[in-house]
Amino acid sequence: MQSEAIIIKGIGGFYYTETPDGEIYECRAKGIFRKKGITPLAGDRVVISINENAENTIDEIKPRTSELFRPPVANVDRLFIVSSTVEPKPVLFIIDKLTALAEDRGIEPVVVFTKCDKAPGGEYADIYHKSGIKAFCVSNSTGEGTQEVAAEFKGHISALCGNSGVGKSSLLNSVFPDLNLKTAEISDKLGRGKHTTRHSELFKVYGGYVADTPGFASIADTGRRSPSSDGGSVYSETIVPENIPFAFREFVPYLGKCKFSTCNHINDKGCKIVEAVERGEIPVSRHESYRLLLEQARSIKKY
Repeated sequence: MQSEAIIIKGIGGFYYTETPDGEIYECRAKGIFRKKGITPLAGDRVVISINENAENTIDEIKPRTSELFRPPVANVDRLFIVSSTVEPKPVLFIIDKLTALAEDRGIEPVVVFTKCDKAPGGEYADIYHKSGIKAFCVSNSTGEGTQEVAAEFKGHISALCGNSGVGKSSLLNSVFPDLNLKTAEISDKLGRGKHTTRHSELFKVYGGYVADTPGFASIADTGRRSPSSDGGSVYSETIVPENIPFAFREFVPYLGKCKFSTCNHINDKGCKIVEAVERGEIPVSRHESYRLLLEQARSIKKY
């Protein structure tokens, strides 16, 4: 018997899938996927064969709407970028790299600042509000702000990302107490967190799913696969330079209006984006992150 399902966890070559009626089946992926260089991911929508006297199999992986490799999860439509206000302090460039990654992959970014009971996060959140990105300040200890964040998960496949120790698992525990996820303690010696999450796993919440995943912090650690001539895929490491301006949504109204068509939007004469920064319409930190991200992307050799 065949059924549609979604992969909720993959570990040790076994994939745990959930059907529309809520049944969970352990499956193996058919060998054809390995031959094509395709690895099933949590979040994949699949067709499975349910067998009484043999192991269940994944027969088909449906086309993905999005794909992330750290965390390894497919079909995410909302990426929660989590940063703490202290222990560790936020690094705006890392946040901006992740919002750009989400935008480039067609995923809605949401920024969440945790530990706001220890240090206020309003100044940081305002940067993203001004850029047209949803941002929230929460306290996992007191629960302040967590209900507003909870509403953003409804009906979506969501993933959380950010540096270790910022409170990703704690945030999920606050928003969805029934998940009862393990949390990390800050290492006094290192001043950063220890990973408690070992693999990507989807948890059913609010008519959608949320992935608790190993943390990742930079586009350099995150990949995209593109089709190759043999029907498989190849790995590329970053946003291509020409796409980066479009990955900053507050830039979009000004694109195509600069004095020169070759404008880099950094310090070019007649650049409408630079003028908007000078007028305070675009946050200075966001423009600086754009400059650094463009510089990084151009430094990567093409083979």
